[in-house]
Order: sequence, then C-alpha cells, then structure tokens
Amino acid sequence: MPGFASCPGSLIVVAIIIQCTSHINSEIWSNEVSNVQYGKLGSNVTLVCKVSGSGSAVEWRLNGSAVSLQQAPSPDGSLTLINADRTMEGNYSCHDERGNVLRATKLRLGYMPGLLSVSCKMSNHHSIKCSWEQSVKTYLPTKYIASYRDRTNKVKPCHQASFHLNECTIRHPTMWHHYHIVNITEVNPLGSETTLVRVQLHSLLKPDPPEAVTPEPVVGHPRRLRVSWSYPSSWPNEEGFPLNFQLRYRPQGSINWSLLKTTNTILLITDLLVAHPHIIQVQARDDLNYGQWSDWSPEVQALPWTEPKKNDSEESNSVEPFPAFPDYTEPVCSSPAVGEGADHHLAQAYSTVDTDYRSLGVSISLGLFAGIIMSAFIILLWVRQRRRDEVTKQELTSMVKMK
Repeated sequence: MPGFASCPGSLIVVAIIIQCTSHINSEIWSNEVSNVQYGKLGSNVTLVCKVSGSGSAVEWRLNGSAVSLQQAPSPDGSLTLINADRTMEGNYSCHDERGNVLRATKLRLGYMPGLLSVSCKMSNHHSIKCSWEQSVKTYLPTKYIASYRDRTNKVKPCHQASFHLNECTIRHPTMWHHYHIVNITEVNPLGSETTLVRVQLHSLLKPDPPEAVTPEPVVGHPRRLRVSWSYPSSWPNEEGFPLNFQLRYRPQGSINWSLLKTTNTILLITDLLVAHPHIIQVQARDDLNYGQWSDWSPEVQALPWTEPKKNDSEESNSVEPFPAFPDYTEPVCSSPAVGEGADHHLAQAYSTVDTDYRSLGVSISLGLFAGIIMSAFIILLWVRQRRRDEVTKQELTSMVKMK
C-alpha cells in the first residue's frame, strides 16, 4: 500500500508523532553503547577531541592504527571525515603527545529513514495485522511507533510485540467506520519519517483458506465422493460470523475445473469419472460478501470407490447363466440398485442383448434376400424354357400342315 502524508485530519496524528519523536531522539538511544557517534553516509563527519591545552598536538587512531594523512586532525584537535563511507566506520581514539587517550568513540554511518512500504491483512472481523518494509536501508539501529485512528480521529496504539519488529496488530477494529488510518513512524539516530496508510476494512477482509479438507469415497458408488473440511483456525466459528464455501474439482491430468457452492462444511460430489483420481480444493468468504475469497486450500488428491476384483477361486466357482451363448449377459431383473454404478452395469447387460438381436436380424435379412434372388432366378429359367417349348410346338404344327 502506498504511503501518504497529507490528508484531512492527519495533522493531529502528525503533531503527536513530532512531539513523541523529539523526545525519542533525545532518549531512545540512551541504552545504546556509550560514546557512539552517528553520521550520514556521503556527508562530512566531524569527530571532536577534548584537548587539554590550546595548540596541543593530538593523534587520531582508527581501530588502533593512525589515520591517513588525508584525514589529518585540525588545529583544534577535531577530525573531519570527507564524504564518509562504510570503510570509515570503527573505533576512533585521540591521543596526546604522550600517547594518553583523550577521547574514544565508535562511529556508525547510515541514512535517515524513508517512507515505508506497508501492507495490512484482515483474516477475520476481530483483528488487522500490518507489516512494513524499509524503502531505504539505513544501516542504523531503528525503532518503529505504530498507531491508527478511525473516523472519530481518536488515536489508538497498534499493538507491537517489540519496537524493533516491523509488524503490529489492530485489535477489534470498528467495522462500521469502513476505514482506518494506520500511522507508522520509523525513527533512527539521524531522524524520523512517518508513513500514513488508509485501510478499507470491507475490501480488506480475506479469510484464511479452509483447513483439514478430507475426501471420502462412497461405498457402492464409483462416481461419488464425500468431502468435508473445517473453518480456518483464525476465523471465529460462531453463529454471528458464518462463511460461504466454494469447492472445485477436476480429473487428474485435466485443466478444466467443476465448481460447487455451499454454506456447509460437507459436500457430496456425484459426477466423477469412474476409477480415476481427482484433485480437490476449497475456499471461503464472509457470508455477507464483504471482502475477498480466501486463497484456495492446498490440493488434495482423491480416488472414488472402485468395485473390488474377484480372486481366482471366486471366478472358477461362478456359473455362466447361458453356456450356449457366451457373449450374452443376463439382464438384472431384481429391484434396481441405487446409484450410478448399478445403472452402468444394467446398461451394459441390455447393450449386449441388443447387440445379439441385431446380429440375428441381420442374418435373417440376408437369408431372405438370398432366397428372393434364388426364386427370381428359377422363375426366369422356367419362363425361358416355356418359350422354347412354345416355339418347338409351333414348328411341329407348321410341318404337319405342310404335309
């Protein structure tokens, strides 16, 4: 979320932060290592030495070694580091002509704080967790002050486990105010920077994914699965805060999902592929449709119920219902079984019978057709023979008349 430092009503918060910061800059580092001096990287940093007498020569040492000539001390005994960089950090000491230590100090270099990158998460109606990251790496010890205000402009603390951690929690936010202004101030020895973020509660609400997603096969039903799950542990499982759920599933190897919706924590899938593994996931959303759907739960693989295979002894003892017709399957005439599996086997039986009848019909049709062709051929031969007989009879009659 981008930070902003100008909005109506934020002046009160900024004024409070400035007052707190002035007090923090003077005392917040009192527990740090004594005689520590902080400087800004890339700037000129001056180290002061308490000279016992005017004009007395002093010697500066860094980690026990004399400093280079480019960083020679000035006449008043101070040492100025030009364009200080990280290599110039360390333990400095100034010495008099006899080598006595006049002052020892530790130098640490870094940058002033910059605006923070703040993100907030609201996994239930009771709390908001905000965290942040530095946009500028300061290299210096840093502390954070976190607070928030609602539309009443009343500043309240955002609870922190430690000032050094980059996260805080808003407990029991005022949901009917719709938004809160979160204020995070970063403080280090060189200064401070305040980041303000406007948090929209109704759009921010996003439950964690449902937990313990458990699929169970339904015995006797090869196309069904019973899937159960539980509310996310971060969501209060109370009557006043119900959740809606979406379950999606697909055959393993497919990219197309099927989707089911429910308000319960158990659901029955009835159209799975027989004997094929499936992938299942569940997500949740506030019942009032506030906020967003949760992320999908981790993928769970499940296999529907499959009919156990018969062993060799059972197969040898089985009796074929119609030995003369091995391809025929006896149809089921008893009361129909419940479920898609029984319907499937019954359809196979009727399909086999229908195939046998079709084959018999084709054979009869071919026989009739052959009989018709044979009869036509016999009739044709008989007609031709009769014509020949008629011609012969006429010739004999003509010969008799001539005689």
